[in-house]
Amino acid sequence: MGFHRRPAQPGIDRSTRVTVLSAAAVTAAAALGATPVGAAPQDKPSEVRAEVDRLYAQAEKATEAFNEADERADRLRAQVERARDSVARGQERINRMRGALGALAGAQYREGGIDPALQLMLSSDPDGYLDKATTLDRVSARHAGQLVDLRRAQRGLAQQRAEAGRKLAELEKSRTLVARHKRAVEHKLAQARRLLNSLPSKERKEYERSSRTGSRPEPPDVKGAAAPSSRAAAAIAAARSAVGRPYVWGANGPSGFDCSGLTQWSYAQAGVGLPRTSQAQRYAGRQVSLAEARPGDLVTYRDDASHIGMYMGNGQVVHAPYPGARVRYDPVGMMPVSSVTRV
Repeated sequence: MGFHRRPAQPGIDRSTRVTVLSAAAVTAAAALGATPVGAAPQDKPSEVRAEVDRLYAQAEKATEAFNEADERADRLRAQVERARDSVARGQERINRMRGALGALAGAQYREGGIDPALQLMLSSDPDGYLDKATTLDRVSARHAGQLVDLRRAQRGLAQQRAEAGRKLAELEKSRTLVARHKRAVEHKLAQARRLLNSLPSKERKEYERSSRTGSRPEPPDVKGAAAPSSRAAAAIAAARSAVGRPYVWGANGPSGFDCSGLTQWSYAQAGVGLPRTSQAQRYAGRQVSLAEARPGDLVTYRDDASHIGMYMGNGQVVHAPYPGARVRYDPVGMMPVSSVTRV
């Protein structure tokens, strides 16, 4: 199975993006401990199926942690670019200020002398001069003001450069972390696939029919329920259009999705921006009870909200299940529900 990251614009093909592991990612990575890579001869098919389910659940949790880190990296990358721009503008301003002082010194020299302060300022060590505040009384009021402005600008530029350096160091560190995390996710998925392949053909087909990795019959009738808003209706239409597209971990459409990528993309088609992860999406609106769920509501699963789908009515959700599966309808009670959110 191939694994792909999402591109800068919606899509599923992309090289690994720079990212930073959050606390949630570290927790998920810790869960990715050593597990059997194949079924032992004495393992029962039911035990193998349970282990496959566990591996898929771990991979899904890790994927959401990866998405969270990826979103944070986007913000960090933007901060680095802003810091670089600020440093460039600050350097241009300092160059202009020094140029003006140099022109003033030249004019004074042609008139028969040069202000001692300017002479020192234009020496090979102007910063050393600026630290000698006692000499400022030898400068005219106008020159002193210009020198103070320049000193302030130099200090500000030094701070900006230091901040940019910190951000860049954080980005560099993240490249190693994301590669390690990506390998952990893919390792779990590969383990699950090997276990499935170790089952007899009959057992494997039975698992695929009965599990969330299998196919489902024709979509259930969900037309009777009304969406609570026009934007929810638009998001529902988008989610329906995605049924049948593949699960791709870390992807948010339009050709493939992970669970939170599907809900984010669906609401984006309605002009609503949702956070990238299922954990953040659960707080993207008003919490309601499962009994109050209406089409377009977001349904999160497990205590850690590591899976999410969109309620479609008549007890059904549309969601992106697992790698190897396609976006589809499933009963809302397929897993323990942790929350229902109305966007």
